[in-house]
Amino acid sequence: MADWGPVVVAVVLFVLLTPGLLFQIPARGRVVEFGNMHTSGASILVHTIIYFGLITIFTIAIRLHIYAG
Repeated sequence: MADWGPVVVAVVLFVLLTPGLLFQIPARGRVVEFGNMHTSGASILVHTIIYFGLITIFTIAIRLHIYAG
């Protein structure tokens, strides 16, 4: 049986944490902007750190597993 937990978590977090899609930290004029669809280098770095932290928590600390088949 294949473990789909890390794959599902990675895809969902990637979609939710894409800079500018739902929110952007840091934004150009403010700390947080919602739905502006603009991306900066600092925003990519911050979202990458958040993504790494959350995916580590879900796959290693919580040990989320989804088995198919």
